[in-house]
Amino acid sequence: MLTDDEKRRIEAELDKYERKETAYLEALKILQECRRWISDEGIKDLAVLLNMTPDELDAIAAFYPFIFRKPVGRHIIFICDSVSCWIMGYEGILDHIMSRLGIGLAETSADGKFTLLPVSCIGMCDHAPALMIDRELHLDVRMENIDRILESYE
Repeated sequence: MLTDDEKRRIEAELDKYERKETAYLEALKILQECRRWISDEGIKDLAVLLNMTPDELDAIAAFYPFIFRKPVGRHIIFICDSVSCWIMGYEGILDHIMSRLGIGLAETSADGKFTLLPVSCIGMCDHAPALMIDRELHLDVRMENIDRILESYE
């Protein structure tokens, strides 16, 4: 069930749209902000509010890499795997992060601090390799500063 606060916030957003179902992304973002991820139950509850089927809403949620359909860590590392980042050292940086945290892509560290997710482009090709932790960009990432970056979130 959606909480009263979740309903209130989502309905305030719906008022900005002519048709409820066109507010799907804002509604998903609000629900995720409240819960950190969106469960199947959350999809069902939100679909009712948006006059959509759960399958329609789930397909939309699956399309967006910043909508989480599984539990995530307290900090989410988005590592850019675009061509520019590959050329500039993505693989070494990825290997170091996975080794340091003891996880693979799309996994969460045992302590629940970090989830590591690939993203096809962060839009910072001129500063590759790039990664984003939560909403903070890290540009021109080098092997020698990865540990310092991760420690700043621990």
